[in-house]
Amino acid sequence: MPRRGRVVLTETPAGFLNIHKPSGPTSHDIVASMRRVTGIHRIGHAGTLDPLATGVLPLCVGRATRLSEYLLGADKRYRARVRLGESTNTYDAEGETTSRADASGITRDDVLSALCQFRGLIEQTAPRYSAIKHGGRKLYELARAGENFTPPSRSVCISELALRAWQPPELELETLCTAGTYIRSLAHDLGAALGVGAHLVALERVGSGRFQVADAIRPAALECTPDWRSHLIPPEWPFVDWLKLSLNAAETAAIRNGRSIVSEQAADKGQLALALRAGQLIAVLKALDSGWKPIRVLLPAT
Repeated sequence: MPRRGRVVLTETPAGFLNIHKPSGPTSHDIVASMRRVTGIHRIGHAGTLDPLATGVLPLCVGRATRLSEYLLGADKRYRARVRLGESTNTYDAEGETTSRADASGITRDDVLSALCQFRGLIEQTAPRYSAIKHGGRKLYELARAGENFTPPSRSVCISELALRAWQPPELELETLCTAGTYIRSLAHDLGAALGVGAHLVALERVGSGRFQVADAIRPAALECTPDWRSHLIPPEWPFVDWLKLSLNAAETAAIRNGRSIVSEQAADKGQLALALRAGQLIAVLKALDSGWKPIRVLLPAT
């Protein structure tokens, strides 16, 4: 369980909320509801979930929004329910059916064999209905307009991929993968590999870096809690494996005003580290040839 309740002392609270997103609302809807609950406008999410999906949605609050890019790159763990024998244009249950096939002949061993080709470093094509951009426009905008285009592909790494349940024509997968992996594409491509088509029926993100679904709080529960701040996770908590530098008063003053500092701490050029003052996160630093440069400062300039 993350340690809560100790946050950087700025004009407004700063830290993270581990939200358990329900199926239905968009990630932006969750952000909007938490802005109403907290009275803080500066809130953003660290990793979009489709409206159909549930599970871990880390929210960055206050100046912790400056750390969102470092959360976005964390590995993700998902549980996915896939239905064989039916493909859709969105690769999930919200889309229109594009093809049907008899999947009754597919066995558990067939699925296990097909999954082998999706482990490790693979090339994955984005769904035509997705929010990534092509030529400056989101793919789903192009798809809805009926335009002809080829969705971009990218390399992703699926380090774990296991069959957790087999109830034909449906199956449940659990996967650990790099950020940017499309589980909808995985479901679609698995169906193609088996020759019967498939689409995603349900998706739960059970982990995003250190954020786990077992510790997440549902938005409705947070709205009813007497003090939402008791669920605020300190800004340094997700970065347990990072190098940490403890600063003195003079170094803190320099960093918060954007100036580099000299340190004897050994590091490779370009390495990132956390700057702490009295145990609280002040900034993210990058190693130079001699010293450290602030690249994300959480405290206001003096």
